[in-house]
Amino acid sequence: MNKHPGLQKTLRLAALAMALLCQAAFAAEPTAFELIKAGNDYVGKDSRDKVVQIRSEKSIGSLFPTIWWVVYYDADATFKSTEVKFGAGQKLAVSRPLRMIEYIKAENIFDPKKLHTDSNKAIQIASAQPLLKNITLRATQLSLNSRFKFDPSLESPVWKVRLWAARLKNPNDDTSIGDVYISAADGTVLKVDLHIDRVD
Repeated sequence: MNKHPGLQKTLRLAALAMALLCQAAFAAEPTAFELIKAGNDYVGKDSRDKVVQIRSEKSIGSLFPTIWWVVYYDADATFKSTEVKFGAGQKLAVSRPLRMIEYIKAENIFDPKKLHTDSNKAIQIASAQPLLKNITLRATQLSLNSRFKFDPSLESPVWKVRLWAARLKNPNDDTSIGDVYISAADGTVLKVDLHIDRVD
């Protein structure tokens, strides 16, 4: 018999309120595709919407990254790109990189018609992988590129979602457990490269 029904009800309401606050915080965090539009204000008119890459830092305190770079094709730049860095939806910096790992080409520009799976949805899809059923996820890091390195013939941009999970022996510590690759066109999981043994 429950001797403290009032206390139990208060605790349930407090937990519900906390969950709603967390949901609101996540909803307020701009998605990668929303940042494309925001970044258009900081690049030349010939570069607007001509995105060739989007990437984030590892998230902190949630599964949703707050630091992002949106890379636009810029025909006037030495390495054909201009980056806009965002933090919590606010513009932090605009730069033309002095070097690039991969030389940017006009053919790398994303086709807007093939951008249907945004960053928040990609995180949800990656987190729902069966291998992760009993794993406590702690962080993510995302990148969206025009080519899928495992199948260069694939024409739609592809999300790479890197995941971190809590260690079993020390839950306060986390470790990278691998990547999930997802089509930005339709949310299809293209490759799962997870190593859950790393949480031991």
